[in-house]
Amino acid sequence: MGSISIWHWLIVLLVVVLIFGTKKLKNIGGDLGEAVKSFKDGVKGAGDVADEKQAPPQQVTAQRNDANTVDVEAKTKH
Repeated sequence: MGSISIWHWLIVLLVVVLIFGTKKLKNIGGDLGEAVKSFKDGVKGAGDVADEKQAPPQQVTAQRNDANTVDVEAKTKH
């Protein structure tokens, strides 16, 4: 009694088709598919843009060999 059988799902599907119609359901499915595709492209493209903005680390070294000389590696802040 507590589980939903295949017949219950078929009745629900029939009611949804009768309320919205097949053409409207097809349009909703197409719009949903396009939204998912553009979301995937956006996520994929966001990683490419972040890689382009990231500059390679530069190393700064001192020319003198005094006791006060410090070798430093400069990094860009994200």
